[in-house]
Amino acid sequence: MKKDKSTPPNQSRYFYTASLMDEALVLLLSKKDFEYITVKEVCLKAGVNRSTFYLHYENTTDLLKECLDKMNESFLSKLEGINKLDIQSSSLDQLLLLNERYLIPYLTFIKENRPFYKAANSKPELFNSQLIFNKLFKDIFNPILIRFGSKDEDNPYIMEFYIKGISGIVMKWVDNGCQEEVEHVEKLIEQCVPISHIGKSN
Repeated sequence: MKKDKSTPPNQSRYFYTASLMDEALVLLLSKKDFEYITVKEVCLKAGVNRSTFYLHYENTTDLLKECLDKMNESFLSKLEGINKLDIQSSSLDQLLLLNERYLIPYLTFIKENRPFYKAANSKPELFNSQLIFNKLFKDIFNPILIRFGSKDEDNPYIMEFYIKGISGIVMKWVDNGCQEEVEHVEKLIEQCVPISHIGKSN
């Protein structure tokens, strides 16, 4: 494969080295919990020296955050391929904010990448489900809320409630080793965060 001549060689090496350290963290997380992984272990597994590591990251938490961000971006690209309802023409009983159409792929993705999300459990600020749900909010949730008669100024508050509740369930599931089936957790989320009340007080 020919090299991209528009990419400077030093930039290519920078990203290649970063990918080696990402892969090293993946391998280490399959064997031990994140809090026990050291910079030295990452460097040995990636075949780089400590000065190279610190050129990219301040610590292992920075490396974990990069890996999680990449995984979330990967899921968002997959989300584009999900067959979405026609929000404007569908009946209200078809317009569920949260259903298996979106939740099953999301929960399956979390389970497949459980070691990373388990590591993020001890650092909730890294869980970053906000990135995924911001995309869902713009393309799906907000148009559905409008159909239910919710006020524009109320929608961000309603979605904050949903996001925090879903994240709490997912993080608890991850902490328990994702023992329950994806379908079971999906139904649990649907039961806990109904939409039937929206618009009734407006």
